[in-house]
Amino acid sequence: MNESILQAARKPLIPQFDAEKRHRLFLLIFVTLSAALAVLVSIRGLPYYLLDPAQRPLSPAHLRLKPSGTVGLRLGMVGLALFLLVYLYPLRKHWSWLARMGKTKHWLDYHVALGLIAPILITFHSSLKFQGFAGMAYWTMAALVLSGLVGRYLYAQIPKSLEAAEMSLKELEELRSQLTRQLEGQKALPVSDMNRVFRLPEIEKVQRMTLLRALAMMVSLDFTRPFASWKVRCRQTGTRTRIMTIGGVLHTHDVELERAIGILRKQAMLSKKILFLSKTQRVFHLWHVVHRPFSYSFAILVAVHVTVVVLLGYF
Repeated sequence: MNESILQAARKPLIPQFDAEKRHRLFLLIFVTLSAALAVLVSIRGLPYYLLDPAQRPLSPAHLRLKPSGTVGLRLGMVGLALFLLVYLYPLRKHWSWLARMGKTKHWLDYHVALGLIAPILITFHSSLKFQGFAGMAYWTMAALVLSGLVGRYLYAQIPKSLEAAEMSLKELEELRSQLTRQLEGQKALPVSDMNRVFRLPEIEKVQRMTLLRALAMMVSLDFTRPFASWKVRCRQTGTRTRIMTIGGVLHTHDVELERAIGILRKQAMLSKKILFLSKTQRVFHLWHVVHRPFSYSFAILVAVHVTVVVLLGYF
């Protein structure tokens, strides 16, 4: 009886794992094909894009690569289609039938990927001319993309469960305790080295920080964490291994050491997220206030731009 219950509990894990692998594969294929298209257009069109605007009409590529050209117009249409797909992610919160399709994390991955690829195609569609009304829409798009990247970073700083639900502080502390016990049970790394390398600011200091300074501190800690791992790896290995691993950048063949470093990095990352959690939540709330106007403004500008283009007969 107990065995059958255990088997039933294990069954959902298999399709879940397969779905995650399938999602990553589809995302990789989509990003790879999009990147290949962008590279192809940039290579083929580079001589034209480097020309002075006054000389471009004399180029044989002008009829193809100008915004209303055979290639330029299609790049704009594909870019517009990708942006329409980008807006499915926020609409998903309001349409229940759409919310039931797929996982929030997977939708966010495609939202970010589309939000990075579409601007590249729109840039080629504009043939690097950013003046006038279309230029206003372009720079609004650039601000929207930059804001989106900041939002994606902030979203990653708020720990979530597998169901993308925000974890409680109690759950976070339990997870950190588990990682701490794993670190105490390993013998590959001295505790003194671990505490010295991955040092975090005091909680009182964090509480006194402004939101902007707290955000800068989080980015700084994330940026320096790989260097701290390299430092730990170098301290625990000999000269020959340091050379073979390029100063600790590459992994060693010491399984126990690499496992300990992996746990240490997870513990340091989680501790940082817990330490800055209240600041992150406040910044994330303010980010929504800033990001939405950019999103709505860009949608309006694009609608006006497309309407004008259709009325002028470019389609």
